[in-house]
Amino acid sequence: MTRPYGVKDRKRKKKEKYDAVEDEEAEQIEVKRAMIENINSFEEEKPAEEAQDADVADELEGIPLAPSDHNTDKSKVIFVLERASLEVAKVGKSYQILNSDDHANFLRKHNRNPADYRPDIIHQALLMILDSPLNKAGRVQAVYVRTEKGVLFEVKPHVRVPRTFKRFAGVMLQLLQKLSITAVGKRDKLLRVIKNPVTQHLPLDSQKIGLSYSSQKLVDMNDYVTTIPTNMTPIFVVGAMAHGKVETDYTDEFIAISGYPLSAAYCLTRICAALEGKWKIL
Repeated sequence: MTRPYGVKDRKRKKKEKYDAVEDEEAEQIEVKRAMIENINSFEEEKPAEEAQDADVADELEGIPLAPSDHNTDKSKVIFVLERASLEVAKVGKSYQILNSDDHANFLRKHNRNPADYRPDIIHQALLMILDSPLNKAGRVQAVYVRTEKGVLFEVKPHVRVPRTFKRFAGVMLQLLQKLSITAVGKRDKLLRVIKNPVTQHLPLDSQKIGLSYSSQKLVDMNDYVTTIPTNMTPIFVVGAMAHGKVETDYTDEFIAISGYPLSAAYCLTRICAALEGKWKIL
C-alpha cells in the first residue's frame, strides 16, 4: 500500500526547509568571518595552484612565553610598527595571509602588486625586538602593530614569536580571525586586537619619534637617545612595509638614522643597540 501523495510531499518540503536553515546559518558564519578579516576586496576563487595545505591556525592552541624580566620598574621603550602587510583572503579552500612568494598569481589576477605583500617584514621586525637583550632585560613596555587595512593589535613583550614564517603566518591568521591569542595552557592574552587610534594606548609623558629615510634630520642613534629626557617614555614609530614611508599625525618628529635606506629590522636593531648602550644592558 503506497502513502498518500500529500504526506510524501509534506516530508519533502520539511527536509527542504531544514536544508534552507542550515544554508542560511552557514552563510551568516561566512559573512561574519569575511567582515573580521577585511577581505571584501577579493573575490572567492576556485581551487588554484597557490592553494596551500590545511589551515595552520586550526592546529594552534596558543604560543609559548619567552623568559624576560618584564616586571622591572626601570625606564622602558614602546615600539609602534605601522603599515604591516597582513591581509587575509580565501585562496582555494582555505583562508591565508597573502604573501608575494606563494600568492603571486592570485594577486595578479586581482590586479594587485605582489611586491606590496610582504608579511615577512613584520615577522623579522618582531623577532628583532622580542629577541633583543633590551626586551629580555624587561625594558620594552609594549609593541603595537597596525596593518595596511588599519587593524591595530598589541604584542606582549614576553611572547615568543614563532621562528619559521609559515607558523608565524598561521599565528597571524588565527589572531585576525579570533581577535586574540592566549599563552599555552593559560588565559594570558599574548596578542590581541585593540581599538584605534594607537594614541589612546600610549602614555601621556612620552616622546613619539618616527623614523623615515626622507627626513631632513639625520642623527647618530647613540647620541640621539641620550637627549631623550629620563622622565619621558620614548616611542619609536617604524614602517613595516616594503615601499613608501610612514605618515602619521601623532609623532612629535621624524628622524633619519642613516644616509641609506634601511630595512625595518635593521632600523630596530640600531634603536635597540643604542638604548642598550644608554641603559648599560649587556
